[in-house]
Amino acid sequence: MKILITGTAGFIGFHAAEKFAKEGFQVTGIDNINDYYDINLKYARLSESGIEKNKIQYGKPVKSTKFENYKFLKLQLEDKEKISELFETEKFDYVCHLAAQAGVRYSIENPHIYVQSNINGFLNIINEAAHNKTKHFVYAGSSSVYGLNTEMPFSVSHNVDHPVSLYAATKKSNELTAHAYSHLFGIPVTGLRFFTVYGPWGRPDMALFLFTQAILSDKPIKIFNYGNMMRDFTYIDDIIEGIFRVVNKPAKPDNNFNPAKPNPASSSAPYKIYNIGNGKPVKLTDFIKAIEKAVNKKAKKIHAPLQPGDVTKTFADVSGLAKDFGYKPDTPIEKGVNKFIKWYREYYKI
Repeated sequence: MKILITGTAGFIGFHAAEKFAKEGFQVTGIDNINDYYDINLKYARLSESGIEKNKIQYGKPVKSTKFENYKFLKLQLEDKEKISELFETEKFDYVCHLAAQAGVRYSIENPHIYVQSNINGFLNIINEAAHNKTKHFVYAGSSSVYGLNTEMPFSVSHNVDHPVSLYAATKKSNELTAHAYSHLFGIPVTGLRFFTVYGPWGRPDMALFLFTQAILSDKPIKIFNYGNMMRDFTYIDDIIEGIFRVVNKPAKPDNNFNPAKPNPASSSAPYKIYNIGNGKPVKLTDFIKAIEKAVNKKAKKIHAPLQPGDVTKTFADVSGLAKDFGYKPDTPIEKGVNKFIKWYREYYKI
């Protein structure tokens, strides 16, 4: 089976590419390797997957030296012509669209980049998937779409019409676009709303990375909302297992769909939305304690107010994913943090 995975120089995409390659899929990965954060980390992830940096040229496939069934192309999602050529050539059975311009705070300062990547880029990928008869289009959503909603746990049946960042708005746009394409062309689509993913090879703009870096460097860490934050931290292996199960089971129309009282998470079209998280929110202060324990060092703390675009709590209702796919995240915070710290020390030689 042929699968396109977008964003394979990124955190989740890198792990997904390795998982699908190990499971025997013919994997094509694409990424634009932008400089939103350290590109050396992105190239290091690619290198770990057997993609040699000196062989990467825009639009040209590079074969992995680690997996004979994995190849990578540096490509912009917005490059409609090249994306179209890729789909026409490869005839993918599945698409796992993980690439996006990430970051809530960055979207406040650089809004146009989010429209280019997360809206125009998304459209290019799903349009080609639909017209090339892809069997299943799975894409990365975000818990940020819950916005001003305070009803816990966050359920896919909740209203998500009040985003508090442009990033969240683009992610909601993806869900609407996906439904339109599923309805018009019959393409099975599944959206996965990710909840604070962490683990080895993670993003440097995320809390675990920033806190670890600061503590080991004897620098203070900023604790927003004065520590009154909770996050549904989800270990990367649990996320990847969930993605793998979903890709292999294309969405189907909901035979009980009631257009008079529509369920936001399903449709008369083959369209589904799921939360993918741990389902057990953790206090930010407890998360920091787990890091302190793992590095055997106390953090110097600076308490600060809530930042624009942030929410105080995330808590995923993952019952839908558990029911339909047997999804059961089982990595405790202490174990996941320890694995990240081990990787961090090895990667940065600390």
